[in-house]
Amino acid sequence: MLPKQFLATFRKLLTCQTKVMQINETRSFFMGAQRFRDVIDRKEMLRSVPKMDEGSVGEKVLDVDTLIHQKGDIFPDADTPNRLFNGIPFKNLPIVNVRVSPNNTIVSMSDDKGVVKLLRSCGVEGFKNTRKGTNIAAQATAITLGTKVLERGIKTVRVRVRGLGPGRMSAVKGLQMAGLEIVSITDSTPVSWNPPRPRKAKKL
Repeated sequence: MLPKQFLATFRKLLTCQTKVMQINETRSFFMGAQRFRDVIDRKEMLRSVPKMDEGSVGEKVLDVDTLIHQKGDIFPDADTPNRLFNGIPFKNLPIVNVRVSPNNTIVSMSDDKGVVKLLRSCGVEGFKNTRKGTNIAAQATAITLGTKVLERGIKTVRVRVRGLGPGRMSAVKGLQMAGLEIVSITDSTPVSWNPPRPRKAKKL
């Protein structure tokens, strides 16, 4: 009789303990640091991804054709040479010539006839060797020439860029930074329609 009671009590205790273990059971798992970091990075990435409609709210739809027709004077026409800019006809405006090459940038100012009045280059500015071909040198040269042009009382100019090199945009930017008002930018880079014969192909 005693063993049966003992067994019944033992079974009750065992079932109660399993129930308590099921209630308080916590599952623990381990994962590598790299994989855990990948999960965090993915969560950060998904959090930073914009919503489907984000970015389109507040956008304006512009009709480019109507804007171009409204600003019809931005393109040259037959009357452009006689149009006045600060009281001076376009054809009589002084010209700032920017001669760009991979190794140097030469900026000069000439009158409407083509007679050179001022001339500066990266070498004259003090840049030596390979530094002459940089965009910083071209910008510094253009700023110096722009200040000299302003000292002569000339405010409005037209720009003519010739050649290919790192100083093309920087020179125009330097003229703007100097305070000159640029009316037009002309690219007069010569283009050869019958270029020289290319080198023969290397034998492999």
